This record gives sequence, C-alpha cells and structure tokens, in this order.
Amino acid sequence: MTTAFDFDAVAIDGQPLHLKDLAGKVLLVVNTASACGFTPQFAGLEALHQKYGSQGLVVLGFPCNQFGAQDKGSDGEIANFCQKNYGVSFTMMSKVNVNGADAHPLFQWLTKEAPGILGTQAIKWNFTKFLVGPDGLVRKRYAPTDTPASLEGDIEAVLPAA
Repeated sequence: MTTAFDFDAVAIDGQPLHLKDLAGKVLLVVNTASACGFTPQFAGLEALHQKYGSQGLVVLGFPCNQFGAQDKGSDGEIANFCQKNYGVSFTMMSKVNVNGADAHPLFQWLTKEAPGILGTQAIKWNFTKFLVGPDGLVRKRYAPTDTPASLEGDIEAVLPAA
C-alpha cells in the first residue's frame, strides 16, 4: 500500500526531502501562492506550525503557479516573500504543478486518495489542504476557504500520543 511517506520532493532551498524521514509525523500538505486572496493563510499555517510542530505536525507548503499565475517568482523570491511577509518557518518546497500530467507525484496520489466535491480529483485553487496521519494515510482534504485555524480539531485528533 502506498503512503505519503513513499514520496520524495525538493525543498525550496534545493535540498531533497524524503518524506519517509517524516514517518510517524502528521503532515499538512498545502499548495500555496504568493499573490492570491488566500495568501494571508500563510499566517495561519505558521500559527499551526508553532502550536503543533513540537507535537509532531509538519506543515509542507508547495508553491504552485497553476491558478491565475499567482506564484510567478523563483523559489528564492517565494521563500523571501513568505519569510518577510508572514514569518514562515515551516517547510516550504520547490514550486510544483498540482494538476495535469506534470503534477508532482505526491499531489497525484493525494488527489486520488482524497477526491474533492463530487469525486473530482483536480485541485480547484490555491491553498487546498491535505491532512495526512502518522501512518502516512490521507485523513481529510480541505477547501481553500477552510482556514488553518478551522483544522485544529482534526489535527489534534491525529497527532501522535505524547
């Protein structure tokens, strides 16, 4: 059986990230954008990282330019924007596609495991979120309109026991 921990990605600083190294942690995987109406959610995602990171939550932000061309910058420009404007210290990844034939394999798997409304697999917009349990299985998919704070109960329910 495939889990989220079977995938690899590249961090925004160019370093490889083997998700198997995060096995046992809870992942919140989000496709992000720097020039979107939902961009202020970076602050909420950072708040979740600060509140639950020590308890086993790993927030992974994947910049994506597929929706309204709202993340045109380079990885370095995106990293600087997120840090300067929102104090982002959670893990940001290199820019990826989340839909289509060139979608990152992790997103191909996430959307298959947790389809959207009416069973659609495609991600409709920036800041779609996926909660992955410590076993690497998708627990829930959230719409861009779901605020990070609204996810707290679901996150607390899947965090590893202290």
